[in-house]
Amino acid sequence: MSLVGNDESRLTGCFEGLRVLDFSTTIAGPHCARMLADMGAEVIKIESAEGETMRTRPPMRHGCSTAFGQLNVGKKSVVLDLKSRDGVAAVCRLVAEADILVENFRPGVMQRLGLDYAALSALNPRLIYCSISGYGQTGPSAELPAYAPVIHAASGYDMAHLAYQPGRSRPDYCGIYHADVVTGTYAFGAIASALYQRERSGRGQHIDCSMLESMLSLTLNEIQWSQFPVAQPSRPTFGPAECRDGYVMIAIASEKTFQNLMIVIGHPDWIEDPRFAKYSDRRANWGALMDGVEAWSRRLDVAQCLDALNAGGVPSSAYRSVADALADPQIAHRGALADVEDAAGNFKVVNLPFRMSEAKVAAGPRAASLGEHTEDILREAGVSDAAKP
Repeated sequence: MSLVGNDESRLTGCFEGLRVLDFSTTIAGPHCARMLADMGAEVIKIESAEGETMRTRPPMRHGCSTAFGQLNVGKKSVVLDLKSRDGVAAVCRLVAEADILVENFRPGVMQRLGLDYAALSALNPRLIYCSISGYGQTGPSAELPAYAPVIHAASGYDMAHLAYQPGRSRPDYCGIYHADVVTGTYAFGAIASALYQRERSGRGQHIDCSMLESMLSLTLNEIQWSQFPVAQPSRPTFGPAECRDGYVMIAIASEKTFQNLMIVIGHPDWIEDPRFAKYSDRRANWGALMDGVEAWSRRLDVAQCLDALNAGGVPSSAYRSVADALADPQIAHRGALADVEDAAGNFKVVNLPFRMSEAKVAAGPRAASLGEHTEDILREAGVSDAAKP
């Protein structure tokens, strides 16, 4: 997709010319490193001979995982044995020419391998070394094992979400890994900031990115409610409104939205009703307000309801599946999906959610097979075959 007045043929990525060593596995670190690749960096993924965990995650096609591809498209793959002297020596040769290193091992692992920030920054003072972990690199919880679902529970996020589910006491099951995506995105932002600082200082630095703190950043209201008492509404503020054939989400997030909605549902008198006129009174009587909204929406199909809400300027949506969302013409208009390939064939991945007028932002064309670039990269670095497993 081209931006207005933008000749994409002349564009390069913001991070063109940067080299990244990606030691990360699973989701958070690979997501961060793929963002760097999408912005033009050369990302070299360092893997063991078995390949990283996500290479075996479904959907699988002829031995290739598209889940792995989604997180690692555009990267090169190099296989090294980090427990061998030759493997560590190869990393040190690669670090000498690298700009960024991303790792998400449990704290202490890279130090035991002799590949921690202190050791590698001595070889390359300009190296930006990003460590992603569950709880941070230091502190009483630092060495605890952690995956996204554990961090969701530890951060209070799951119980905060449960508070919006009336009549329920059991926390939800987890299948969408918010902590990984959020933390990977924060790490990307920190790396970009460190690159800017390096332009002035000439030095790299160590970035310590915590999944726990990243998840805390999602509970904006709850952080304040945990410090100061706030009366909760009589019904969760945002939730489904029932129609004849499904549900819609209606977001009443401003005075203008509230007023528009009251006109749409045929109750303009409620704009001045003392139960609803002021925000504080509206929260106290939210259940009665939404009962009135649903008395209107239940008479309509979802499509009819959305037509009325959109015409009235009320933010709303049907509850869609991911497949439905991907079929939205807006997604095609934005070029939000990229066609890529791996050794098994073609598939689609999601591009980064922003476009830039003076830079290329796009997924690379291919997800590398395990070790596909080992010989080329090691030969370029002047490393012998002994470094390979």
